[in-house]
Order: sequence, then C-alpha cells, then structure tokens
Amino acid sequence: MTEDRDTDATPLTSEAKTPRTARGRKTLRAILDAAAAEFGERGYHDASISHITQRAGVALGSFYTYFDSKEEVFRALVRDMSAQVRDHVTPRVQAAPDGIAAEKAGLESFLEFVRDHKEIYRIIDESEFVDQQGYRQHYESSVERIRQRLVASAARGEIRADIGEVHAWAIMGMNVFLGLRYGVWDDGAAPGDVATVANEMLRRGLAPD
Repeated sequence: MTEDRDTDATPLTSEAKTPRTARGRKTLRAILDAAAAEFGERGYHDASISHITQRAGVALGSFYTYFDSKEEVFRALVRDMSAQVRDHVTPRVQAAPDGIAAEKAGLESFLEFVRDHKEIYRIIDESEFVDQQGYRQHYESSVERIRQRLVASAARGEIRADIGEVHAWAIMGMNVFLGLRYGVWDDGAAPGDVATVANEMLRRGLAPD
C-alpha cells in the first residue's frame, strides 16, 4: 500500500524562519510540543506565549525567532499535528496486505496516537474558529489519502468499483468519532478490538459486487 506523503506538506514557519541547524530544529520542536500542551490544557484564548516558552524551557526571544504571534504558532501547530498523525499512521497502512486491512491498520494506529495526544481534539476543534483554512486542510488532506487508498484498492478488485469521495468522508467521520469515544473519553478498550469491529462493517459494506 502506498500513498503520497508530500501532497499536503506545508512549512511550519516562513522560509526566513526555518531552522538551519539541529539545535534550531530542536528548539522549534520544543516550542511546538509546549504549544500543544498549553493549547490543549488552556484552550486558545487562555493560552499565552509566556506559558509556552516556560513549558518549552526556552527564552521568550527564542519564540519570536520562529513565530510572530500566538495565532501563528497555533496555525503551525495544527499543521504539525496533522503531519504527526499522517506520519504515525502511514507505515502501518503501507504494510497492510490489502485495502480493507489498510483501513483497519489506519484506525488502530490513529486510536493509539490519540491516546498519547488527547489534546489534538481540542486543538483541531478550536482551529475551526482560529484557523479555518488549517481546519479544512486537516480533514480534506486526510480524506484525500483515504480516497486514494480506496481507489487503488478498487482497481485491484478488493472492494466495490463505485468507490468515491463520499465513501472516504464516511470512513473519516467514523474514525474521528471512534477516536473521540475510545481515545479521548475512554481508553479502556483495546484499539485493535475497536478497529476490528469497525473494519468488519467496512468489509461487508465495501465488498465487491
């Protein structure tokens, strides 16, 4: 299973502020991780740059080396978290033996990611009002990857031939709410068990005619 990992790649900072050294990249990573914790805990409006730098253990000036404002780091964080999900899920999806199995692997690995990064739901939800373009891109790029996988699977005869964008959005919607229920609200169920139940529904619903 293959998918294009670069089609939705967006720089986290302007070219002028892109880290040129390993130390700079480490600092930027620390700021983004601290921003995720700050926005996830306090929400966009109550979060502050000073709290982000305190969490990151960097000077205030280091923040402004990469970002001009709280809104700018929030926008970068939305793109960064989308990329983290993609990079976490992609290897498992690519290793799957067929299209249906790929969706199971994708959901299972997504649930695992959410349990370790529960703040992603609050951040993505708030981005609808702070960074609507980033909000839409997060979902649209994810759906496009699902659609491409489904089309490739249909071409191999693994699933029904009339597959399309609606099917991809339906799978995305299912994954989002399963992530909320079994990743954020309650993480008692094994991700593999949840993915197995959902995948059986897909297998039956997408079976070739």
